[in-house]
Amino acid sequence: MLELLACITIAFAIGSNDTSNSYGICIGCGVLSLKRAIYLLFILVLIGLIIGGRNVMYTVGEGIAEVEERIVVVPLFLASIAIVCANVFKMPVSSHQAIVAGIIGSALALGKSINTSTVIEIVLSWIMSPFGAFLSAVAVYFTLEKVLFKIPMFKIERIVRRLLFISGSVIAFNTGANELATALAPAVYHGTLNYFQAGLLGAFMLFLGARLISFRVIETIGKGITALDPFSGFAAQFGAGITVLIFTILGMPVSTTYCIVGAVSGVGIYKGLRSVRIKFLRKIVFSWILTPTIALVASYAVTVITT
Repeated sequence: MLELLACITIAFAIGSNDTSNSYGICIGCGVLSLKRAIYLLFILVLIGLIIGGRNVMYTVGEGIAEVEERIVVVPLFLASIAIVCANVFKMPVSSHQAIVAGIIGSALALGKSINTSTVIEIVLSWIMSPFGAFLSAVAVYFTLEKVLFKIPMFKIERIVRRLLFISGSVIAFNTGANELATALAPAVYHGTLNYFQAGLLGAFMLFLGARLISFRVIETIGKGITALDPFSGFAAQFGAGITVLIFTILGMPVSTTYCIVGAVSGVGIYKGLRSVRIKFLRKIVFSWILTPTIALVASYAVTVITT
């Protein structure tokens, strides 16, 4: 029962935070309303998890450590609390970091062996993916400038707004295939839920989290780092989407949050450093360092106390 409750809680928390990753830029640019974005998110997350989530689930569910009840319950509950608290402060945090670090903390507390090579690969993917998204977004922005400069401006905006919607949908698919797959992997591999049950329950709870409290972080992604128009918004979102998709195919649980922030920053810096709120960006990066550290220590401590 506790395992099921932990799954429900983490899916709700991811929805409250990760709607910003998929459609935050669309909403910030006025391409899509929050209500429509949330319903689209539900459909695409479910499709993403069922079709594309197996590789990431295997990495998290089997590759880090042997999974048992406390390694499911403790990290998921603590990650949920961390994500919801971050929403209060309008900060986009990585659910991957909280979950993976929490699994490691609980496994260490229980004396389970840790697959060091898998952990190193995951950490490297966390580092590489935002830089990959940064470079991808700059490349997309540069290409669009060269290709579309002869087209009348009003036509360009119409084209790019449609492309922005498509790229947001790619991110929504990735949210299911990567973010939610990471969150539900321990429960699936421990036998609490089967793959299809995890998809339905996870997508529904993610939808509720998005519907109730996601608007706070959307404000940060869509407008807080740098001013975005549909043109730059598409470059950032498409660059991030392609990066996450590549890592998802490789079975690596990378953070869509990392990639979106990296891509938005890349576009902002390419347009001119003054357009990026560096102080605000530092605050986000600090939260990325703090999240896995707290998750590991807290999971270790809670697991020891409850043993």
